[in-house]
Amino acid sequence: MPTTLAEWRIDMDVMYARVAGLDVHKAMVVATVRIVSDGKVKRECRTYETTTAGLTELLGWLTESRCTPVAMEATGVYWKPVWSILSDGDFELVLANAAHIKNVPGRKTDVNDATWIADLMACGLIKASFVPDEEIQHLRSLQRARKQLTHEQGRHTLRIQKTLEEANIKLDAVISDILGVSGRKMIEAMIAGVRNPAKLAALADRRIKASPKQLYDALHGRLTDHHRFMLELYLGQYDAVEKAIIKIDQEVAAAIERMDGEVEAGKEGPFRSRITLLSTMPGLSALSATTVLAETGTDMSRFATAGHVVAWAGLCPGQNESAGKKKSSRLRKGAPWLKTAMVQAAWSAVKRKDSYYRAQFHRLKARGGTKKAICAVAASMLTAIYHMLKNGVEHHDLGAHHFDQRSTDLKARRLVAQLTKLGFEVALHPLEKAA
Repeated sequence: MPTTLAEWRIDMDVMYARVAGLDVHKAMVVATVRIVSDGKVKRECRTYETTTAGLTELLGWLTESRCTPVAMEATGVYWKPVWSILSDGDFELVLANAAHIKNVPGRKTDVNDATWIADLMACGLIKASFVPDEEIQHLRSLQRARKQLTHEQGRHTLRIQKTLEEANIKLDAVISDILGVSGRKMIEAMIAGVRNPAKLAALADRRIKASPKQLYDALHGRLTDHHRFMLELYLGQYDAVEKAIIKIDQEVAAAIERMDGEVEAGKEGPFRSRITLLSTMPGLSALSATTVLAETGTDMSRFATAGHVVAWAGLCPGQNESAGKKKSSRLRKGAPWLKTAMVQAAWSAVKRKDSYYRAQFHRLKARGGTKKAICAVAASMLTAIYHMLKNGVEHHDLGAHHFDQRSTDLKARRLVAQLTKLGFEVALHPLEKAA
């Protein structure tokens, strides 16, 4: 049995005769070319800068070496320009999860890292990560930027609310959205110098449930010039982020049109039609459907089964079993952007009355708690998305009474098991049907 790193490299079965392994850093790339000839392994290691000129030289060397696959680690964003330039070559690019290839112990140097990646790739031990095409990558970047800006906008809202609290103005107690139509009018009036609570309360929309007395008491505070300055500053930042989000939405629409190409009048392109298809699912709006497609792509053939895409998203629990006993385990890390998008969509879906996902949530919540239940709903929704995209079918809700309509024998066995756990011995005798 091999005991050293070198012996492991010799002992493994070789699947590729010519491979390359890249250890990518911010300023440099360490590349190792591994060639098997006449039963002997030859390795050559070179270092290149990550400038465009340096990566072009790397492309030329790898092309000259006639490498079949070229593997690299997914290190932050540093791998993306390397991937972009090397994609012009004729070899197969493989992006490896750094956590997977670090499990085998060895000396930690850049040269050894690149050599080890090449050895693993030669033996077919690196599983390629999903890298979408360039158009989907651009759409993914836009959707992720939009989500980050939305979070930033929420933080500015909290800062405005904090400033109002410092001025002892309880606007959030009487208005659900302090930056809605009424709340914004009041805040802008405060910035303009209005301090009279009666005048501020008069700006409220007539549909607000709070009474004039409640509005007066909530707006009766001690607003200073400092508070007015901070409110103006935060509101300006909020509006600037809002303009950036609008520009992103416009760019997303343009990107979708480019992907769809020329479409006949009154018809939807292939990508837009998939957004419409996913929007038939409860909890998925056109925006969230675009986010899901930006993360998964439109081709479900890259995932062997629906379980694979659920595991890739990190919505299935990890395995933790010892001595035949299964222990509790947390969710896998997976794809964080897709996971959060699906959980958010699941929260929207469970609010829909008479839906299967609402019934599933309440059924699982009683047994495992809120967090496990909502993650299970998100996994069910992602499973449905996989089949919808793969087969091109709309969503069909099973209904809130799905679990009650299952087989009688199955429900009877479940109820008997529950009574047995409570310490009762149960014998079932079917009732005779009336003639």
